[in-house]
Amino acid sequence: MAVDILPFMITTPVASSPGNPVALELMGAQALARVPQVISQLPDGSIRMSAPTRGASSKSTHRTRCEWKEPLYWSLASANLHVNRQVMRLEQVNSAQKVVISQMHVKDDDSPAVKVFWNKGRITWGFRASFDQGEPATRIIATNVPLQVPFEITLSATTAGLVLVVVTCNGVTSASTPGQLDSSWNDRRFDFHGGVYNQVDYSDSTPASDGSVCIISELQVSHTLG
Repeated sequence: MAVDILPFMITTPVASSPGNPVALELMGAQALARVPQVISQLPDGSIRMSAPTRGASSKSTHRTRCEWKEPLYWSLASANLHVNRQVMRLEQVNSAQKVVISQMHVKDDDSPAVKVFWNKGRITWGFRASFDQGEPATRIIATNVPLQVPFEITLSATTAGLVLVVVTCNGVTSASTPGQLDSSWNDRRFDFHGGVYNQVDYSDSTPASDGSVCIISELQVSHTLG
């Protein structure tokens, strides 16, 4: 089944305009039409997302991404279960061999509640139990997730703020220790992200060939009441 990228906003590594170096954001259909060099639908229906390390970035970073994200924010209380599920494979990863592949982001804040990384063949995650917590230490979820091999990654959160990340690769399933969001998140709004977000700063000397590329073959985002 073809991946439906149309409902999502795409943050690209392409500048908004010649006079505006901030990363261009487009809804899925526009992104497929306007920037096929960084996002395209392959003949089998999967989505290819490419983020050269040197490119356009958001105002707060010097790191590029090609990510999908939900265009509307939601609260934990708005559904019993919130799920972000991708089946993907990494074709290439930047020189630092570290890239964010899934996030639970927070409105009006630069630090996500949850970040999931591919890091030198391992899947790790950072989790902020409190809104005012600083950058969390990362913890390992899975240890054998090589390039070019499909894996499934599911990030979920319950209405009570219980967060879990589950990874399946080569028939082996690994799960994070459940994380509990405290009450400081109750009034916050979230959205899910996925794709590739480079974890290395670019400079004028960054080679044009450096970057990260993923293929997403399945993508489901849901917020269920039952």
